[in-house]
Amino acid sequence: HPEVIEQSLQGLLAKREAELRDHQKAALVTKQQELVHDPASPVSGNPKGEITLVEFYDYRCGFCKKAASAVTELQKVDARVRVVYKDLPILGEPSELAAKAALASQAQGKHQAFHEALLASHTDMSKDAILKIAVKVGLDAKRLESDMVNPKWQTVIDKNRALARELGISGTPGFIVGNELVPGWLDLNGLKELIARAGQGK
Repeated sequence: HPEVIEQSLQGLLAKREAELRDHQKAALVTKQQELVHDPASPVSGNPKGEITLVEFYDYRCGFCKKAASAVTELQKVDARVRVVYKDLPILGEPSELAAKAALASQAQGKHQAFHEALLASHTDMSKDAILKIAVKVGLDAKRLESDMVNPKWQTVIDKNRALARELGISGTPGFIVGNELVPGWLDLNGLKELIARAGQGK
């Protein structure tokens, strides 16, 4: 009876998906502090904003680049929003290099401008390309180059990877507000809806 086998397989899949969702929901609750208040994660928007949007991204990910302008715009149109950036380089070594450069740029107080310029760029993310972008946004490239090699950035990236795994995030971008996780690209309206749902939940 192949249809019986198929039914039981479908039932199994549905059960597994439900278990995954439950695990994800529980992880979002238990990892809230790490998601929202990790001092190693760059923050923009209103630092005292009542609604926090967490984004996992990779500087070479096309959908992250596509979502970037919406994330920037959201901060301009909604003063309640605080954005937490979680570097999740999943597309190889150049992505890691860009993530380390962005994290290191915090020391010069220009993370936001650099972050947006990296996402707006369509270069290969070689070290030279990254440093050129850094200069364009007013960073001291020599200082950035030496700050990038600090092993603490690898620790930050590893922590973000473990957190993403725990939450079942396997691709980028991934957006989290409160206990809701949306994998994949969102435009400005999608982000506004996510924020609105969180606002109602407060």
